[in-house]
Amino acid sequence: MSPPWRWLGRADYESVLSEQLALRERVWAGEPGEVLLCEHPPVFTLGRSATMANVLAPGDVPVVRIERGGEVTYHGPGQLMVYPVVRITSVVAFLEAVAGAIAATCHAMGVDGAAWRAKPAGVWRGDAKLAACGIHVARGVSVHGFAVDVDTPVEMWRRIRPCGLSTPTISMASARGQAVAVADVAAEAGPRIARALEGLG
Repeated sequence: MSPPWRWLGRADYESVLSEQLALRERVWAGEPGEVLLCEHPPVFTLGRSATMANVLAPGDVPVVRIERGGEVTYHGPGQLMVYPVVRITSVVAFLEAVAGAIAATCHAMGVDGAAWRAKPAGVWRGDAKLAACGIHVARGVSVHGFAVDVDTPVEMWRRIRPCGLSTPTISMASARGQAVAVADVAAEAGPRIARALEGLG
């Protein structure tokens, strides 16, 4: 059975993190998981092994250290966050399933060539990263997830070294040469991700 998905709109990062952790408790107790989709106000997040040296110019953007893997990344307007809080048995199969659904969403919305790449982890289009990923799995349940660059302001990426790399990022809007709303991408991605996760737990 596919997990349900839910669009939260624009929501505070720490509030959504609290919702993920509460949902994880319910999944541990035997309830079904859920895929949360949202857009955040500006925030930089640091994974467990991240260094502040990769935060080049935080300015007035909050910096939050969290338990996911990976380095520093930015979340904010123009970016779709995908948080599958679900039971999984294989991290590799889980990441490939979600990334595949994101790539299929990109294709459906006029952005061809998106594909999962394990090293460095993310959804890539050629040599540019289209979606970053960083998850944490405890007792077989995932939290955190993927950040899809729908139309993130380019200047925000100049304020950090994304994922600790010097590789370029690309947005769906720039790839297709036309603006796209995060809510529209969420409506396309939600059912695809839910179907892709069916049977993985």
